[in-house]
Amino acid sequence: MLRPLHQSRRQRLPALAGGLLVLLAVAAFVGIALTALLAGRMTVGILQAFGDPVVRSVLSFTLWQAFLSTLLSVGLALPVVSALARQPAFPGRIWLIRLMAVPMGLPVLIGALGLIGIFGRNGIVNDALGGLGLSQPISVYGLTGILIAHVFFNLPLATRLMLSALERVPAEYWRMSASLGLSPIATFRFIEWPVLARVIPGAAGLIFMLCVTSFTLVLIFGGGPAATTIEVAIYQALRFDFNPERAVSLALLQITVTGVILIGLSLLPAASDTGVTSGRRFPRFDGRRPLVRLIDALLLSLAGLFLILPLGQVVVSGLQADLARLISQSTFQQAALTSLLVALVSGITATLLAFGAVAARTEIDTQRNRNVGNRLMSIALASLSSLVLLIPTSVLATGWFLALRSSGEVASFAPLIVAGINALMALPFAVRVLEPAYREHRARTGRLAESLGLSVAQRLRRVDWPELKRPFLTALAFSMALSLGDLGAVALFGSENIMTLPALIYASMGSYRSTDADGLALLLGMLCLLLALLGAPGTRQASEREAPDAR
Repeated sequence: MLRPLHQSRRQRLPALAGGLLVLLAVAAFVGIALTALLAGRMTVGILQAFGDPVVRSVLSFTLWQAFLSTLLSVGLALPVVSALARQPAFPGRIWLIRLMAVPMGLPVLIGALGLIGIFGRNGIVNDALGGLGLSQPISVYGLTGILIAHVFFNLPLATRLMLSALERVPAEYWRMSASLGLSPIATFRFIEWPVLARVIPGAAGLIFMLCVTSFTLVLIFGGGPAATTIEVAIYQALRFDFNPERAVSLALLQITVTGVILIGLSLLPAASDTGVTSGRRFPRFDGRRPLVRLIDALLLSLAGLFLILPLGQVVVSGLQADLARLISQSTFQQAALTSLLVALVSGITATLLAFGAVAARTEIDTQRNRNVGNRLMSIALASLSSLVLLIPTSVLATGWFLALRSSGEVASFAPLIVAGINALMALPFAVRVLEPAYREHRARTGRLAESLGLSVAQRLRRVDWPELKRPFLTALAFSMALSLGDLGAVALFGSENIMTLPALIYASMGSYRSTDADGLALLLGMLCLLLALLGAPGTRQASEREAPDAR
């Protein structure tokens, strides 16, 4: 009886040590940034932030645009969700649902360029309005552009979250509604709405937080005095005004705002995408009427065009650029190499941190008698997923910029700091990929590995790696893709310290070289697509096993 106990302890201690190492590494990285922010400025910074009328205006706009973006994203998603739920079997349904997942993993710059090509001054929409005799085109910049961009990225998220809830409704409900002869409006009122009402608060809260911490979209479509959020104001204070004190005040204000929002989110029911939106069919009888089919077809067509036209615009505009010339330029080659190296370091770091956190939490959860220390460690590891929302990338980048600026080593360490910030940004997604696979694997092989007396290294090499290789590669590829498309941390450090592909695209846009920007965006998109294909499950069995736990 002593051998299994000794073996179990020998397996458990390295996992707990790994979890502790993850916590210490994240705490050190975040702590240095916060120390640089708060050193000697904590009270004065907060008072300055709330007392400055300009900052109050920025705060008001930040919350107002987030509220409007959330309202439009959720409000427009409702009819799309109802149409998708009413029509469970039409040609291309599964591809439309898969299209809904593209903006969530798309580099923000690529989506922004596509939206400018559609809604910009010389875009398709304004050309069509001009052909109809309307002299005042739609202005894609300012609040209007920010709202369009946020809806483009967040409407698919709201749709998937709400559709997941509707697909869990028992089939008997739909049969009963058909037997009672309920109209589509009555079906929505008595069946769909009670289900959606439990999901909408959590989904809206998540989208609101994403819009509050939005940086790249506001930088491109807003950025002026009347359309600036806190994160963009931090960037402007550091890069244009050279005012570190003001940047610190704004960073403290951002932490305060995100902290309050996270507390509010914790009181709302969580909304999760269970992955059943891959095409599951269930009986619906209220969508068979010709008029309802026509309306649903119109809604789904408009939603599909809203998502696919900007993506197609990026491809068309990118192909019109001289791609061979862009690829041959030394600036592109250096930016691409820097981006790939930063993405690789970021992806490996995020994947290893996620594995350490998942392994430690799994070991703690399997213990029968958990002490207070283990419980606190499990809670702390679970909270890492919310850290990037509580302390956004702009705040971390500001803290590290100030810390490195005082030592004069900004250029030397900027790539490593950007990789670390991007790793924290990708950590929640890497955990979502690894945790279900790891828990299932350990439940199947844990007792057998202990009975064989395998060491930790043997278990990792012979038992764990063959089964967890695919989730590891998926987490790595997804983390690298997130890092490749990120502009937030890079922008604060400046192009003189680090130049990546997103920074090069943004510089091309600022120099009015839109054709080059479109070509670079297409090349960046191709790199991200290649990573997505490399990280995709290689077999149908793996796909089916991971689907219930996917985002």
